[in-house]
Amino acid sequence: MSADEFDPEIERLFGRTPHMTDSALFTAQVEKRLEQGSRVRFLALSLAGVIGGAVALREALTVDVSLGEASGPVAGEALNQGVRAAQTQVDGFAQTAMNAVGLSGMEVGSLGAMQLFWIAAAALVAVAAAGAMKLAQDV
Repeated sequence: MSADEFDPEIERLFGRTPHMTDSALFTAQVEKRLEQGSRVRFLALSLAGVIGGAVALREALTVDVSLGEASGPVAGEALNQGVRAAQTQVDGFAQTAMNAVGLSGMEVGSLGAMQLFWIAAAALVAVAAAGAMKLAQDV
């Protein structure tokens, strides 16, 4: 058999995919794994969004907007009073929401930024280790 005859025959043989008896089961298993991965990803992104939103809300509530005497004594003081009133209302709303969810006793204000960073880093390492173990078990 010459090279010119061999190449088309190989292409023809590999051009057809053989039918496997368990192809439906394989397809179902692959779809199940893809669905599980998307649920975990959805939960992880949702949790990250909630935590990020809580941190952003906390930082927004602790902003000190004080214009002082730069825009005039009357206008600056009126704006400062409005900001303080809005902050008080938002604080009350946030506290009510925390009480409704059952997180009123949660105290993270005493933790510093570096402590929160290391806690988050340890949590990420734990999640990565759990993912690696799950991946190792699936293979």
